[in-house]
Amino acid sequence: MNLFNFDSLLNLLPCDGELNYYGSILSHTDSVNYLQQLLKTIEWKNDVAVIYGKHITTKRKVAWYGNNEYAYTYSNTTKHALSWTKELLELRAIVEKHTNTRYNSCLLNLYHNGNESMGWHSDDEASLGKNTSIASLSFGAERKFSLKHKCSKKTISLTLESGSLLVMKGATQTHWAHCLPKMKNIDSPRINLTFRTFK
Repeated sequence: MNLFNFDSLLNLLPCDGELNYYGSILSHTDSVNYLQQLLKTIEWKNDVAVIYGKHITTKRKVAWYGNNEYAYTYSNTTKHALSWTKELLELRAIVEKHTNTRYNSCLLNLYHNGNESMGWHSDDEASLGKNTSIASLSFGAERKFSLKHKCSKKTISLTLESGSLLVMKGATQTHWAHCLPKMKNIDSPRINLTFRTFK
């Protein structure tokens, strides 16, 4: 369980943004149960990106849920939000309680093993607003998560455990990029939920 005091979380970024890591906010049993439910109940689809005019289909799978049928465009492709599932509503309530922030949508990523990754990027689409808060909840395999300052190139990394909550807010998306690098020794799945406020 979490060992952090939620009222005195440290900002893990040295400048130009805010990054708070809450550690695990769910029990091991709850984390395992939610992982299994999300694997079964979410409408997973392979992600498609258009890069330099080429359509690329990833092994990683994604899903987009929200209060309404929001149209979310990134990597030159558009997704329409599905209606919340029971588990997603439960998890949103837990995250909102810990962060004292309301979220109206959630982008989910399913990485089947450590060969599946996410390259450097920022969640700075206009539809998410400026200085937005993004709450990232992880289930399954522990994976390394890294951030890199866009000007100084300073890099910060931490390991996200199952059931853990990470929040990026303030100017983080403006000044920092983040990624989930490959980890060849990981042979089990990881699911990441990123709760957002869609404008």
